[in-house]
Amino acid sequence: MRHIKPILALLALAVFQLAAAVAAFGEGGLTEASFVPQWLPQAQFAGYYVAYDKGIYKKHGIDLKLITGGPENPPSPLLQKGKADFATMWLSTAIQMRAKGQKLVNIAQIVRRSSQMLVARKTSGIVTPQDLNGKKVSLWGGDSSTQGMAFLKKYNLTVKLVNQSDSVNLFMHGAVDAASAMLYNEYHTIINSGLDPEELTTFSFYDHGVNFPEDGLYVSEERFAADPELCCAFARASIEGWLYAFAHPDEAVDIVMKYMFKAHVPSNKPHQMWMLVKMKGLILDGNGTTTQIGVLAKEDYERTTALLKEGGLIETTAAFDSFYKDCVKK
Repeated sequence: MRHIKPILALLALAVFQLAAAVAAFGEGGLTEASFVPQWLPQAQFAGYYVAYDKGIYKKHGIDLKLITGGPENPPSPLLQKGKADFATMWLSTAIQMRAKGQKLVNIAQIVRRSSQMLVARKTSGIVTPQDLNGKKVSLWGGDSSTQGMAFLKKYNLTVKLVNQSDSVNLFMHGAVDAASAMLYNEYHTIINSGLDPEELTTFSFYDHGVNFPEDGLYVSEERFAADPELCCAFARASIEGWLYAFAHPDEAVDIVMKYMFKAHVPSNKPHQMWMLVKMKGLILDGNGTTTQIGVLAKEDYERTTALLKEGGLIETTAAFDSFYKDCVKK
């Protein structure tokens, strides 16, 4: 019996290790992983839904669980608690989380420029940034206000800040003089509500030098260290999904709207098509090429960290090479 017990213990350990290994694989030997975008289904995330729906993740060896994002499932806590392997996040958000001690790494910078802006009616007398002085300006809360505050600071503006909800109703009803908008979303809603672009003044943060690259793909440093091949496979599959979406826009929008319907998110095809077209301009190079898709430029990282430091939002920064893991060129 004394000799049997150690053998049984070894067998039990082997069975446990085998069970753990099997649990890491899904259908057909694929590696299981989970992903959460930072918001509800819409064409802002078309590439991921297309890659999921068309089996592109499986082609890259991943049995992916797609988690619906939004207010009830913010990415950062899910990554921190290990309830999601991958997430989309704005660069400024990830830098701030890293400065607070959450070891996130960027494995692909999908959206390499800012699409956020302030929108005002010309009839309100707002034509230049200085015209915003003393006006009511609505900004989103949390991390979404970072660029707006940096813009106001750049021009030494003193405004009456109003908290903006998920809609632009305050602006449409004249309760605020200027409102926050994304080029691919709220701006289209405003002009679809009856205001012509010629009637509006827009302050693109990108055009005004407050450029925070937006949606990137993030994973915990620990998860990346444990399986860099999986992480890079996820990044490459996601990029392939985006390229397919841009090449087949009607099909891509239909796929997105299928998942919007499942999540009970209202929308319409023209708005989602507008969003996809604008995302294409934000993701691809200005000349429409794909040579740099997914690459985080060091100068973009350093500029964003500098602006966050100036705004008192972070005190420490991670070295670029420890923050960014280039999965695109691997």
